[in-house]
Amino acid sequence: MIKIGIITGSTRDARVNLQVAEWVKSIGDKRSDAQVEVVDIKDYQLPPYNEPMPALFSQGFKAPEAKAWSEKINELDGFVFVTPEYNRGITSALKDAIDYLYTEWNNKAAGIVSYGSSGGVTAAQSLRLILTVPQIATVGTQPALNLFTDFVEMTTFQPADFHEETVQTMLNQVVAWSTALKTIR
Repeated sequence: MIKIGIITGSTRDARVNLQVAEWVKSIGDKRSDAQVEVVDIKDYQLPPYNEPMPALFSQGFKAPEAKAWSEKINELDGFVFVTPEYNRGITSALKDAIDYLYTEWNNKAAGIVSYGSSGGVTAAQSLRLILTVPQIATVGTQPALNLFTDFVEMTTFQPADFHEETVQTMLNQVVAWSTALKTIR
């Protein structure tokens, strides 16, 4: 069975990111063709990226926290990144989490769920570009959630009903692409 990790994109104490990730998981849990799990980058306590060599050339990690992160990403077949938009970009925590690894990401598929004052679409576009380097294929369907309409007072997630269909479509694509890419890993 295909294993999909729903990667959180924020480590802030006041984040709503985990609410969105759990919602995506609840939709994914209805599937019979994939196993989904939330992978909270906050749990890994990765320090700011400061490895002596880029991940592509690395023979190990200076940061001991990165080993568990590497093992988790390696066991997954695909991803859904849940990214907030901070100053029109992704968070530094998410960028660091991506940068720690290289081969663990290779030839896997990903969807992106974004949120922000304008749906987080600029952060999602930036993330798409970032994910090309470690060879992650991103699917086209992208749920974009608005802080003013899908959250109560920007703190409690209450998505509009129509978003569920978009998430299902995205998951269909992620599972299909993850299944196909698994054959070349």
